[in-house]
Amino acid sequence: MDFILDNQETEQKFQKLLSLIKSRKNGDVSVMMSQKGLKYKLNWGVSLIELREIAKQFESDHLLALKLWNKQWRETMILASLLDEPEKVTEEQMDYWTKSFENTEIAEQVSANLWVKCKFAFVKALEWCRGKKYLVHFTGIHLMSRLAVTEKNAIDEMFEPFYAELEVLARNTKLHTIIYRSVIALGSRSALLNTQSVELALQMQQSDFEDTVKLGETLYEELTSPYFKEIGKTNPNKNL
Repeated sequence: MDFILDNQETEQKFQKLLSLIKSRKNGDVSVMMSQKGLKYKLNWGVSLIELREIAKQFESDHLLALKLWNKQWRETMILASLLDEPEKVTEEQMDYWTKSFENTEIAEQVSANLWVKCKFAFVKALEWCRGKKYLVHFTGIHLMSRLAVTEKNAIDEMFEPFYAELEVLARNTKLHTIIYRSVIALGSRSALLNTQSVELALQMQQSDFEDTVKLGETLYEELTSPYFKEIGKTNPNKNL
């Protein structure tokens, strides 16, 4: 990652944010999250709604985001994803942050708040789907899902390479929920991607893994349901 010199103004904003976080702490929420497996170096239990409200009080600031991330509190990392400047984010930063994720909450927040807005989003999503760590896979799939929803002008061919990766990743039951959401998002984009999503569901049904077969059956039922046909009627451009 690029080395950026600190300055007094950024430090003042940083300290102000730390104070705002502490003033909204909720110990009960922090304990509950820990019990659910969402582990952090430090978690003040501040709600996502409150964190977004805090972020609105500050202008986007790349240096401030880097300082917040390096603090490694749950709240500072989420705020970093809300306050960073996407155009200044490098591939190195995306890799560094993503490989340090310790749970699915932070992976989802950074993916939805920041990565999806970066120019390297498609490249990194596919690269992470081909990675080695569970949370890197999770982030790649989640980012692809967000791109499917938000990038309305992206051509279908930009999503086609993901299908081969999803077929392989479907062997991991821990990824089934995020894969389900992502395939539904893909299948909702266009007639072509709906067809490819149905084909993926059928391929999953040929798996040697019982849970993967069940996932394929659930996806097939959903993707071929009247609901998807209705989407085509109300959104002619989707041509479903």
